[in-house]
Order: sequence, then structure tokens, then C-alpha cells
Amino acid sequence: MALPQQVRLVEVGPRDGLQNESGPVIATAIKVELIERLAEAGLCHIESASFVSPKWVPQMGDGAEVMAGIRRKPGVIYSALAPNLKGLEAALAADVSEVAVFTAASEAFTQKNINCSVAESLERFAPLIERARAEGLRVRGYVSTTLGCPYAGEIAPSEVAAVSRDLYQLGCYEISLGDTIGVGTPLKAKRMLEAVSREIPMEHLAAHFHDTYGQALANLYAVLEEGIAVIDSSVSGLGGCPYARGASGNVATEDVLYMLNGLGIETGVNLDKLVATSCWISEQLNRPLTARVAQAIGCTAQPASESESESESESESDNTNH
Repeated sequence: MALPQQVRLVEVGPRDGLQNESGPVIATAIKVELIERLAEAGLCHIESASFVSPKWVPQMGDGAEVMAGIRRKPGVIYSALAPNLKGLEAALAADVSEVAVFTAASEAFTQKNINCSVAESLERFAPLIERARAEGLRVRGYVSTTLGCPYAGEIAPSEVAAVSRDLYQLGCYEISLGDTIGVGTPLKAKRMLEAVSREIPMEHLAAHFHDTYGQALANLYAVLEEGIAVIDSSVSGLGGCPYARGASGNVATEDVLYMLNGLGIETGVNLDKLVATSCWISEQLNRPLTARVAQAIGCTAQPASESESESESESESDNTNH
């Protein structure tokens, strides 16, 4: 299959990336500025908050304040995680663009992560998805451990396909397939996607790969060849999995973007602005710069001016089929 002409990047850094940061709770103002910088770089789908109990995820306790503080850019989806009806009510009050729910392909991981079975997690989501859709909100579904589990080891593609199908049938418009601990390889990724795409149309699937073993870009290229056109990524590679020893963060958005640019695939995202944002958030969090592209370009790179960015966008839109 030919590579897609266009890919939608779903930026998960402000939520999935920041939620596991150790140390003091990150200031709301930093989260707001990060989201605004990402939107200015051209990202049109930004996972911005999580409406979970701050007891369990302290870094996400200010979701309402973050959503209220964002200067929203037209055309940008500002989504939030809402794992239960209470979270959905908070998300509705915060005027999010869409919500997301999550389960896993592994029974062991689901028990450790949300203290229930996979079937029970789906039962909990049914009224939430129904209510969200009644309120006009789209719901995105995450499936974790699609290429391996820290407790159960190998996960059969058929198990991933079954839970993905169930989430899709409950009403999730898109299913994001997560390699939560980053153990996947290209052939495994292809086989998993083949199984899932027999149950769900490819245009309703996304890839969400971590880079623990340095395989994320190779795995993404493999699923792009199969028809995936939506990729989750995290600026500066922020994030990780607290339940998996050694699991590094999500694949860095700037690394994915550099690869897509090299393949001639349109995203609408400005690499210079994205790298500048990566450098900025790494400095704010006092963490080393881990994204390879940001390291290579360096933090002296200046974002393109507004006029240059607009000119580039106009030029690119002339050559693509929007």
C-alpha cells in the first residue's frame, strides 16, 4: 500500500506526557503556554487535560483551570481524558472539544492500571460514551499494551482486535493503538494492525508508540505502509509508563515530523516552531533534551516568522488535496 499523502498528528504531551512527571506539580501557566505554543506550531489536535482524581494523578489536578486559561485557536481540537461519568461532567463544564477513554488488551495491565477487568472497563465506558455523544462530543478510545505487557508478556493480535472492536462498537470514533512499554518491532506492529483492521476500518485507527527500545519510528513507518494516517506523539518525548520498568516516553513529535517531512507527507506542522517548543518545555521542566531532532537542530533555532509560516502554508495547500 502507498504511504498516505497526509497524516494527522495528535499531540499528547500536555496530558500523557506531563502526567507522570515527578517532582513538584507543574504550574498551570506552563501547561497553558505549552498548549498555546503547540497550536501555534500548527498542531490541530492537542490532548490538553485529564479529568481524573488528583489523588491518583496529581499533575493533572488543574484540568479545569488549564482549559479555562487556553486562548483557543480556531480549528484546533482541545481534548481531555475522562475515564468515568464524574470526569465527563467536569470535561463538559470545561468545554473540551472531545473526550477520550482508555482500556488495554492485557487483563493483567488493566487490573494494575484501573483495578478492573477489560470487560468491566468496557461496561463502565458504555454510559459515558452514550452521554458524551448525546452532548455532541466525540469519544476517542485508547487501547494500551497492544504490542506487549509488562506483566503478561506477549499479547496476541486477536486480543487487541477484540477489545478494539468492542470500543469501536460502543461508539468511539477512533481507536488509538498503544505500544505502552515500547517493546514492539515493525513486523509485530504490522501483524497487530492487520488483525485490528479486519474489525475496524483503517481510517478509524491511530498509532500511539513509545520508544523504549528505539523502535518507535521504525514501527510507525511500518504501519504507515499499511495505511495508518493518524499518529499520537509527544513534544520532546515527554511521558512514560509508571507501571513498566524502563519504559521511556512517547515517541517525540519533532522526530516523527522530521520523518514525515522526509517522506513528503503533509502535516501542517512547522518543525522550527515545534523544536523551539521542545527546547522551551525541557527548560521549564529542568529535564535533558531527549528528542533526537531537537538535539540535532539545537535550541538556538528560531521559529519561522508569522509571515513566513503563512506563506509556507499557502504554498503547501496549493500542492495537496484538502
